Amino acid sequence: MYETNQGGRRRRSNNLVVPQANASLQQLKYEAAQELGITIPQDGYYGNMPSREAGSLGGYITKRLVQIAEASIAGQSGK
Repeated sequence: MYETNQGGRRRRSNNLVVPQANASLQQLKYEAAQELGITIPQDGYYGNMPSREAGSLGGYITKRLVQIAEASIAGQSGK
């Protein structure tokens, strides 16, 4: 999703649609990092993390979120 600022430039917005999901997403991130053997920076700064690790973590999280959504949809349609 993109928003336009006063200068007419687009900037990316990473705001959560459901802010209450933040804790669950953080937990998923730490679980995924542990499974992949990646250390999450304690200070929250990812600038020193290699691109390969950051990409692997992001891809793995996306894969897990899709699996969770598919399971949810399958459960709803099975009623």
